[in-house]
Amino acid sequence: MISAGDFRNGITLEMDNAVWQIIEFQHVKPGKGAAFVRTKLKNVKSGGVIEKSFRPTEKFPAARIDRLDMQYLYNDGDLFYFMNNETFDQIALAADVIGDALKFVRENDVCKICSHNGSVFSVEPPMFAELKVTETEPGFKGDTATGATKPATVETGAVVYVPLFVSEGDVIKIDTRTEEYLSRV
Repeated sequence: MISAGDFRNGITLEMDNAVWQIIEFQHVKPGKGAAFVRTKLKNVKSGGVIEKSFRPTEKFPAARIDRLDMQYLYNDGDLFYFMNNETFDQIALAADVIGDALKFVRENDVCKICSHNGSVFSVEPPMFAELKVTETEPGFKGDTATGATKPATVETGAVVYVPLFVSEGDVIKIDTRTEEYLSRV
């Protein structure tokens, strides 16, 4: 059990039949009245964010989130298949669970599968992806001072904005969290 007085950023807890993660917290001691804890909570499954205040003595059960490395195999219509590299067990996940998580993931890449009590609720791609540019306008040498960008399609079909000197066939490094171009490889 976690009391509200022990809240820290990143802690996950169960409340109102849902799993919540603490994004921000603040202990408030007003000049008049009892102290309280003001928090900003994110629903782990739906992604919604709420603000709520608690008395420091309130207690909540801690939620255990399991993150397991699994290899993305292929998709078959609305189902996406993943394999555990240690036990070789395979699971199929529906498209609504996946969302945009596989935007920069190729077949055979390793992802993190997040679950709570055996129920998978999200897929986390690797932080960085190295992908080949399949389609973009021709590159221009020496045009780097302006910081201008152009759209480029990578091998997974996603579109990323890249500097003007990047051309088709280049392998680029992308930050999957911000969907930004980092460098050529």
